[in-house]
Amino acid sequence: MHKLSWLPILMLSAGAHTTFAQQSAIYTNDLKDFNRAVALYNEKQYQSAQIFFNKIKAENPNQEVQADCAYYIANTAIRLNQANADALMESFVENYPTSTKQNQAYIEVAHYYFEQGKYPQAMSWFEKVDENTLSQADKDKFNFQKGYSLFTTGDKKQAEKYFNTVVNSQEYGSQAKYYLGFMAYEGDNYKEANQYFDQVQGEEKYKEKMSYFQADMNFKLGKFDKAIELGLAAMPKSSPMEKSELSKIIGESYFNLKQYDKAIPYLKEYKGKKGKWNNTDFYMLGYAYYKQNDFENAIAQFNKIIDGKDSVAQNAYYHLGESYLKSDKKQQALNAFKNASEMEFDAKIQEDAYLNYAKLSYEIGNSYQSIPDVLSSFLSKYPNTPNKQEIETLLINSFITSKNYKDALVLLEKNKSSENRLAYQKVTFYRGLELYTDGNYQDALAMFKKSIGENRDAKFTARATFWKAETEYTLSNFKEALLSYKQFLGMGEAKNTPEFKNASYNLAYTYFKLKEYEPAAENFKNYIATAGADKTRLNDAYLRMGDSYFVATKYWPAMEAYNKVIETKGMDADYAAFQKAISYGFVARNEKKIEDLTKFIQNFPKSQYRDDAMFELGNTYVTEKKDDSAIKAYDQLLNEYKNGSYASKAILREGLVYYNAEKDQLALAKFKKVAADYPNTPEALEAVATARLIYVDGGNVAEYATWVKTLSFVEVTDAELDNTTYESAEKQYLQNNTKQAIAGFTGYLSSFPNGIHSLKANFYLGQLYYSDKLENLAVANFKNVAERPRNEFTEQALARLSDIYLKKNDFTNAVPVLKRLETEADYPQNITFAQSNLMRAYYDQKDYANTVVYAEKVLSNPKTDDKVKSDAQIMVARSAIKTNDEGKAKTAYAKLLTIAKGEVAAEALYYDAYFKNKDGKFEASNTAVQKLAKEYSGYKYFGAKGLVLMAKNFYGLKDAFQANYILESVIKNFKDYQDVVDEATAELEIIKKEEGKSNSSIQTRP
Repeated sequence: MHKLSWLPILMLSAGAHTTFAQQSAIYTNDLKDFNRAVALYNEKQYQSAQIFFNKIKAENPNQEVQADCAYYIANTAIRLNQANADALMESFVENYPTSTKQNQAYIEVAHYYFEQGKYPQAMSWFEKVDENTLSQADKDKFNFQKGYSLFTTGDKKQAEKYFNTVVNSQEYGSQAKYYLGFMAYEGDNYKEANQYFDQVQGEEKYKEKMSYFQADMNFKLGKFDKAIELGLAAMPKSSPMEKSELSKIIGESYFNLKQYDKAIPYLKEYKGKKGKWNNTDFYMLGYAYYKQNDFENAIAQFNKIIDGKDSVAQNAYYHLGESYLKSDKKQQALNAFKNASEMEFDAKIQEDAYLNYAKLSYEIGNSYQSIPDVLSSFLSKYPNTPNKQEIETLLINSFITSKNYKDALVLLEKNKSSENRLAYQKVTFYRGLELYTDGNYQDALAMFKKSIGENRDAKFTARATFWKAETEYTLSNFKEALLSYKQFLGMGEAKNTPEFKNASYNLAYTYFKLKEYEPAAENFKNYIATAGADKTRLNDAYLRMGDSYFVATKYWPAMEAYNKVIETKGMDADYAAFQKAISYGFVARNEKKIEDLTKFIQNFPKSQYRDDAMFELGNTYVTEKKDDSAIKAYDQLLNEYKNGSYASKAILREGLVYYNAEKDQLALAKFKKVAADYPNTPEALEAVATARLIYVDGGNVAEYATWVKTLSFVEVTDAELDNTTYESAEKQYLQNNTKQAIAGFTGYLSSFPNGIHSLKANFYLGQLYYSDKLENLAVANFKNVAERPRNEFTEQALARLSDIYLKKNDFTNAVPVLKRLETEADYPQNITFAQSNLMRAYYDQKDYANTVVYAEKVLSNPKTDDKVKSDAQIMVARSAIKTNDEGKAKTAYAKLLTIAKGEVAAEALYYDAYFKNKDGKFEASNTAVQKLAKEYSGYKYFGAKGLVLMAKNFYGLKDAFQANYILESVIKNFKDYQDVVDEATAELEIIKKEEGKSNSSIQTRP
């Protein structure tokens, strides 16, 4: 574990140079040049010596002299590093096989290379030496040097053999024992290593080196105190590299003795292998900090364990989770525990990590999987856990707190044990609310019924009953809704629910829809008596109470209610003022009616009821026989509303006023205008009929016949058949005989396409097709009605036609119809319908500018309910995102957060986190993502996008581990959302690229 990568080189005993015998006396005087060359050789003047030896060899014919010269020439070549040195020596051996210097040549060259530290070259020459010819002294030197050369070239087994031959040598014994000890140390044979080291311990030149080895051996033998003692002793005289290794030995020894405060400084001083720490190094330092409650530094170290897939990594991730938990960084802790729980190296750590992961999921939410899934999976994997009761309790509570009602319901449907029945009642209730919010009313109704069926908690039974009534009302099942509202109000717990405050108001509306106006008025009155701060609903209650009295012909109470609305001078004050004026007519107070209508026209110049008031004023003047005033009122109406719904009626009324005043020519002019400008309308038909009387009275029947022939919608000769055919079809229609009515109207229009009643026939036939879900057939009839001049069915036809196109997502055809409906509708509901659907249509067509225009129109309407407001706000926000107007998007999503529910709320919360990330508020952004995970975990798409944001936040907070881990988890777990996976992949590449630039700073301790 702590082996040094360097080779321990000690000063080696070189031994004396061999002195070659002089030539025999016989040559003493004759070989002066040779002796001079030998002298130069011994003085290490190899170049000069080589020149002399070459000269002598070339000139002296003596075989022995030539052999000696060849020997010295090769030797000097070796010492001069000449390229042909090996060849020269081989040539000497080959050419002079009987030379006495042959073996000496091998050993001399081997010694030379050895002393130069060229051990592979030395080995090649040692192998050629004949060991048997060596003296004992030469043998010791030979055995030691060959042993060391084998040692350095990696042949430890052969090296040991040669070292063992000189362990008792006076000159080489100590060195041999040292290297034998070192090889035993490297082979983890610490007993033998200690025996050899003990024999040379007294020698100063080995002491420094052995201190490290002995410290390391004691560490490996578990003698940590001794390892520390020896390590500290060796530290002052050690090299920087040795100090690094000794720091590791000392630090890990303190660590194993659980003296973490003492371990930390030494663990920090370790420089790593090749300047890099491994996962174990980071883990030990991190754990030491952890045990010292220094969680910030512990986290910093544990986070450097990148891509660990072993028991060390599992331990590190577990303690990283603990450190985060102690630092109140719960999201980070959840990720770390999740990672540890997915590793199987240590079963106990895995289970404990899983337990922490499950509990944290419940506490803060989990974007990776639903909280019930996490808790259920834990119980499934560890059925005998001592924490079973706690987790089961959390599981039940999680069904409510996580708001993941869809997945929770799946689990509860599988496990309908008695202890889960209360949770089942709550979950079905909340799931019903989700479905109701999303517009899935039939499924919502089924959920509320299931919740009521459990009846474990009286309060939830009452709430479910109320929402059952709401759903039935929305589905136009008013009789069922009435019963449900009454049941709710009769429940003891009803008063303790948030729904109670509006129950009387909703019940009143149900009576109103059933046309039971007296109980409707009574319940509106009950609501008014207890209404709180909801001014909009209070105002509406007075208004509808007035309407209920009005329809029930109780006009004085109706006028009192309308007065309350008028006094507020707010929303619907114009409608109340108009209704009050009309009421005076029903109590025979036409003068007061005229007065109030006149005031209305003055006081409400922009009211949508202004044309109604003008028309009604003209009619009242007619009743009071004030013809001039009537004509003036009708003219004002026609001047201001030339193409309005009352235009044809007003002209007809003017004609009738003239007719009754016997001003026949003026009357005829008006009647002819109606027939010409508004053909095929009831007013046109009445105008023709009354004109006929004028012509008949004046004896101008021929002139009448000529005029009538110019009118395409009047077929005089077939009038009786026309009426009879239509009346037959209409009778079936009024009796709700759908098939017969369809056949009757179809037959009528086939026979009389421009008949007297063709307008009504087309409209009623369209209505029948629409009600029978044959919308495609209804289109032609509604278009026929809508394309005619303004008539009593125009608005309804436009509404139906646009609805049909919208159901088919045919926005191209829907848009022009909706735009007409917006401008021509008299009913506010139809205007709102047109505007809200134009908003959606333009968004679908990627016309974001117009989307925003219509969304803002919808939002500006104070009577728009929260669901439609939410839709409008989301359109503004999404359009702004699409057009990169992030300022507008930020504002829109912020407003949306206050009213949105369900998936739209999840989207708004995601963008709340998104904009906080953009602003560099990483902690706040993570808080929003955690809320998204906890409260809207059922909406996986935004949960996945939220995790990518969280990864960006963590990277912004300099926590690369969390960022990497989260992004990898997204890529692994959310393959259904390719756009999110692509975003996560791109972000991960960016982070890895950035981290790659500073890899050493991640891995290496400073």
